[in-house]
Amino acid sequence: MLRTLVAATAAALTFTGLALAVPQKDTVTLTAALKARFEVPKATGVRVGAVGAFTAKAVELDNDRARLTWRLTFSKLTGRADAAHIHIGRAGKAGGVMVALCGPCKNGQRGTANITHAKLRTIRAGGTYVNVHTAKNAAGEIRGQVKSSDAGSSSNPPPSPSPPPEPPPYP
Repeated sequence: MLRTLVAATAAALTFTGLALAVPQKDTVTLTAALKARFEVPKATGVRVGAVGAFTAKAVELDNDRARLTWRLTFSKLTGRADAAHIHIGRAGKAGGVMVALCGPCKNGQRGTANITHAKLRTIRAGGTYVNVHTAKNAAGEIRGQVKSSDAGSSSNPPPSPSPPPEPPPYP
């Protein structure tokens, strides 16, 4: 009975170690705090306290693709959120649309988008921003630079599994 238990434990630890050794795809967490004062060109007639937040996870897939799963929240805009995008552009610079998120948009809206690995590299390097457009501020009313943090990476292999425990001495 004890030998069977020890053998089963050793087998379970071995399979766990093999599962941990399977390469994992890169997962990146993305965030942006959206405020009117970050918008370029400067938004007009914006209400005090107009803010938003963009949160997302990007998972690298095969075939030069990554899946972006996102959520957008906002409040106190001058009107309906007509659209929101991820744009190419460093802080203080306006840029072209990289990814269309929604249009029209609702507070708390969620979505997914497939992007290339090159676009994900640009996002990870801090070269993008999210903004929300309204009728009064068609170029954008609130904006925030996208920041990234790695949640898991295949470039950092998992630690080696611990060897199975030594079986207890038999009498």
